[in-house]
Amino acid sequence: MPKTSHTPITGVVLFDAAGKIVTSAGIGADQRIKSLASDASWLEEARERRITMLNLDRRTYVVLLMRTAQGEIMLMSETPGQALLNFISSVDFAWEVFEHLLTDPFEAMTVVDEKARLVYLPTVHEAFFGLKPGEGNGKPVEAVIENSRLHEIVATGKSDIGAIQRMRGSERVVARIPLKRDGKVIGAIGRVMFKGPKQVEALSRRIAALEGDVEFYKRESQALRSRAYGLEAIIGTSAAIQRLRTQIIKVAPLEIPVLIRGESGTGKELVAHALHQLGPRRDNAMVNVNAAALPPTLVESELFGYEAGSFTGADKKGRKGKFEQANGGTIFLDEIGDMPLEVQAKLLRVLQDRIVERIGGDSPREVDFRLVSATNKDLTTLVENGGFRLDLYYRISPIVIELPPLRDRLEDISALAEKFLRDIAYRHARPVPEFGPDAIAQLVDRAWPGNVRQLQHEVERAFAFCDGDTITTSDLSDVPRRVSAVVPPIAAEEQPARELKDIVADVQSEEIREALAACNGNKKKAAELLGISRSFLYKKLAEMDRTD
Repeated sequence: MPKTSHTPITGVVLFDAAGKIVTSAGIGADQRIKSLASDASWLEEARERRITMLNLDRRTYVVLLMRTAQGEIMLMSETPGQALLNFISSVDFAWEVFEHLLTDPFEAMTVVDEKARLVYLPTVHEAFFGLKPGEGNGKPVEAVIENSRLHEIVATGKSDIGAIQRMRGSERVVARIPLKRDGKVIGAIGRVMFKGPKQVEALSRRIAALEGDVEFYKRESQALRSRAYGLEAIIGTSAAIQRLRTQIIKVAPLEIPVLIRGESGTGKELVAHALHQLGPRRDNAMVNVNAAALPPTLVESELFGYEAGSFTGADKKGRKGKFEQANGGTIFLDEIGDMPLEVQAKLLRVLQDRIVERIGGDSPREVDFRLVSATNKDLTTLVENGGFRLDLYYRISPIVIELPPLRDRLEDISALAEKFLRDIAYRHARPVPEFGPDAIAQLVDRAWPGNVRQLQHEVERAFAFCDGDTITTSDLSDVPRRVSAVVPPIAAEEQPARELKDIVADVQSEEIREALAACNGNKKKAAELLGISRSFLYKKLAEMDRTD
C-alpha cells in the first residue's frame, strides 16, 4: 500500500450484502484477520461499536467498519498514539463521540493542513458560509473564512485562545490551536467557543456572582467555626454583665446542672456555650435540643435514638439519640419551659438514671453528660399551675443564672451594635460603616422588648439601608421610644404595691400596642419590629385581652 505522511491504512476487507468476504488487501488478507471477520459474533460487536481495536503480532490496529452501497468495508490502520488507543478501547461509543465533535455547532472544528489549506470544514460551517459540501477544501483558509488567522497559527505554531472573530456580520469567540507531529506543525484546528462577547460577559458575570456566593458562605463558615463562645462572646461592661461573667466563671468548672433564665433574645445560648467552653468537657461535643419542638410521637427516637429497622422509615444503619451524641460532652435543652408534660416524664427518667435505650434495642446504654437548660418562662409558676413537673424542675435547677434584659443594660448597646455591625460587614465583604452619635442615642432611647436579638436585627437593617459610611437616624426603623411619661407625685402611702413582673408586663403591653399602631394592625410586621416571633406576640395579645 502506498505510504503517505498520514497514518496509513494497512489493511482492507470488503464484504458483500450477505456478509461474505469479497476481497481483502494488506493485513486484511492475513488468514487470521479473515477468520476473525468471518466470526458472526465478533462482526456484530464491531458493527455496534463501528470503531474497535485489534491486536496482531504484538501490534495494535484501529479497525473501522462502515457500510457501502454493495455491503461493508473494514479498514485497518496502526494507531497514531496511545491516547487514541486508550480512548477507543475504553469507550464503546467512540464513533458517536467523534460524530458529535465533527457535527455539533459548538464542538465542530475547521481543519487546515501544514500549508494552511482547508482540508475539513463541518457541514454546519459550510452552510454558514454559503458553501456547497466540500467546496472549500484545498483552498487557502483566509480566502474562505472571513478574518481567519489559522494561517498565522500554522506559521507561528502558537495557540490563540479566546479571540473574537467577526464573520458575516456576527462575532464569535474562537480558539485556534496548532497540531504538531515530532515537533513539526502539520496543521491547525479552529473551534467556536462562544456565540459572541455578550455570552462571555454573561458567563463572567455568573462566575463572579458564584464566586461572591462562595466567598460569602466561606466567611459565614469561618465565622461559625471561629465563633467565640467563651466570655469574649458576651459583650458589655455594665454591672449586670460583669456579674454574669463572674457567675459563669464560678459555675463552668462544676458538673452541676444549670438553668439559664431570661427573656427571649437575651443570649441564653451564648451563656450555655460559654459554660461548655470554660468547663472540663470543652473538647467534646455540645448538643443543642429545642425542647419546645420535640413532638411526643418522635421524642424517644430523637432523644434516645433507634436501632436499624426498628420502624417504617428508620435509617438502615440506625441512629444515635441526642443524649448519646452528647456523651462525654454537654447537652443543652433550650426552651425547656415549653416541653410537653409527657415528654418531661421521659426526660426525667434519663436525668435520674443516666441510661438510654434505643427504640428497637434491648441493651441499655450509659450516658455521661453535663446538663444545661434554658427557658424564658417562670418555671415556679408553671409548677404551681401544673404545667411543669416539680421533680424535673429540681433536677435541672440546682444553679440558676438570670440573664438581664437589654433595658437593664442600656450602656452596653453601643458596644453590641458595633459588634453586630462588624460581623455583618465581614460576612458581606463590605467596609464597616460608623454609627453617628444621634443614631446611638436613638438606639439607647428604645424599649427593646426583643432584647439583644432585636438590636441585632435593627443593626443589620441599618447596614442594608445605609448609603454612606455613617449610619444615621434615617437608616433606623421607625420604632416608638421608651415610655417616659411624667407621673404626678403622690404620697408614698397612696402608691399601690406592685410586683416587678406586673410592671414588666405593663411595659411590654404598651410597646406591643404602639408597634401594632405603627404597623396599622399588621401582626406579622409588628412582631418583626419588636424582634419577637408571631406566636409569642399572639400569646401576649391573648394575655392582654384577659387583663383588659
